[in-house]
Amino acid sequence: MEFMREIKSPCLIILALAALLTVTAYAESEPASLRIVCTTSVLMDPATYIGGDRVEAISIADPTLCSHLQTDIIPNRIQLNMDFIKNANMFMAYNDSNDQKYNMPAVNDFIKANNYGEVSWNTVSNPSMGWNTPNNAKLLADEVKGWLIEKDPSNQSYYEERFNDYAKSFDAVEPTKEESKKLNETSVIVMLWQREPVEKWLGINVVNIFAPEFAMNGTKTAAKVVDDINANPEKYKNVSFIIENMQSGELAKGIEESLKDKGIKAERVIFTNFPGSVEGADSMADVLRYNKELVLG
Repeated sequence: MEFMREIKSPCLIILALAALLTVTAYAESEPASLRIVCTTSVLMDPATYIGGDRVEAISIADPTLCSHLQTDIIPNRIQLNMDFIKNANMFMAYNDSNDQKYNMPAVNDFIKANNYGEVSWNTVSNPSMGWNTPNNAKLLADEVKGWLIEKDPSNQSYYEERFNDYAKSFDAVEPTKEESKKLNETSVIVMLWQREPVEKWLGINVVNIFAPEFAMNGTKTAAKVVDDINANPEKYKNVSFIIENMQSGELAKGIEESLKDKGIKAERVIFTNFPGSVEGADSMADVLRYNKELVLG
């Protein structure tokens, strides 16, 4: 290097080399430019993939539980990540009822109580669309990409390239022709929150649904489905699976027992909604593959 030739003193040479090494080490360890707080892992997954090494992200809610079951857990998770949250420069929320009632207020309260300023949330434009089909997962990821580009326009082409790779991951989980044939011949009873992906994406025949007491005015509780099984057993003779929703807790054990009492050997399986909730389902595409394979046997 030319400037090194002009340095005569050995001490100055050592200092110059040390300075160069320090600059190189800093460049290699420079932190991601965006620190993102997500309400759930369903947003953290596209944020971290699309953001790549430009992003660090965390999820406030535990992916194994519905947020309304985490009123004591979420504040603790926030405290454990307080240093990250107070220095965050992006906040992402799906903005469904759970986010509005539990996740977002918990973050807002923490920020306010510690005088860290105000939270500006990036929220999904259509929270009613859901995310647990390949198409909806892509739409959600596209919104996340837009938020990243808006916040960090200098890396637009980087985010767009990684979004394209992320979107392709969902093409690989679409049912094959052979899988679709088998799925189309399958009949199930399914938890309300999983009806759309089961019926519209996988093409499975839904014989009946069940839901928590607070949904649908209590007309589709597991007990109501058991009553219908007892009254109309012929309707359920071809049911192969009862599909639970992991984050809602165990609701359908009584349905499974009622079918077995009628000689119907239906298996109860548990679908999940969130990356990181079960082993092997680290991404949203993994989640969909995991759910599909449960009913393919």
